[in-house]
Amino acid sequence: MRVAVTGASGFIGRQVVRELVARGAAVVAVSRRPDPPVSDAVTPLAMDIAAPGQAPFERLGRPDVLLHLAWGGLPNYHSAHHLDTEFPAHAAFLDACLDAGLQRLVVAGTCLEYGLQSGELDEAMSASPVTAYGQAKAALHQHLVERGQDRGFGLAWLRLFYLYGPGQAASSLYAQLRAAVASNARTFDMSNGDQVRDFLPIETAAAHIAAIALGHADAGTVNICSGHPATVTDTVRGWLREWDADIALNRGVYAYPDYEPFAFWGSTRRLHSLLETT
Repeated sequence: MRVAVTGASGFIGRQVVRELVARGAAVVAVSRRPDPPVSDAVTPLAMDIAAPGQAPFERLGRPDVLLHLAWGGLPNYHSAHHLDTEFPAHAAFLDACLDAGLQRLVVAGTCLEYGLQSGELDEAMSASPVTAYGQAKAALHQHLVERGQDRGFGLAWLRLFYLYGPGQAASSLYAQLRAAVASNARTFDMSNGDQVRDFLPIETAAAHIAAIALGHADAGTVNICSGHPATVTDTVRGWLREWDADIALNRGVYAYPDYEPFAFWGSTRRLHSLLETT
């Protein structure tokens, strides 16, 4: 199977490309500045989603599946850039591919589409985003759903929760903690850490994403999450135990984010039902 992956040089994309190759796929790895190919099964392709040129689907090699991970402007979740620039650019790119004959499309969404809803979040809940980023992703999802009503194509919309691991952005909690440990810092500043989240290692997430892209590209909305609620403090302490690191947590330095509920995590019932038939 031939899979084109946009955002292939990003934190998620690099892991997903490796996972797809391990599962026997031929991959077109798309980014503005492509990485060197990790195997003969990977074809790098330089493309800017905002200016893809003529016939982007042809340039992608008319893949069996398009796995769309690209998105700019992060981690500034409140920026109007997501609605004013990212949403129309991605909608136009995907429309061009669909108009040219794309039959199966898998797109990365976000748990921030759920907005301030608390507790276990499942895919049947309506989107109620409060950030510009979440609103832009929800708008793109709705746009694609409406396109699918006019002309049939397979769509899987993946709501990603809190992925972590090597190669993550320096501003992320995981990367900041790794940097503090590497520099032999005595303390680490963080929020109070009592908020409950759903953390998932990038390696596991990449395996789930690849499985859906190859076998369930028409699955509809799917949470990519662990299904296990955990406080931020417990998660940080778990990482420190894993690294055999000793650093004092200076809790309460940062306020809780205003765009997230205090406690939420994802339901994995739909995800597991799909994986069982992969």
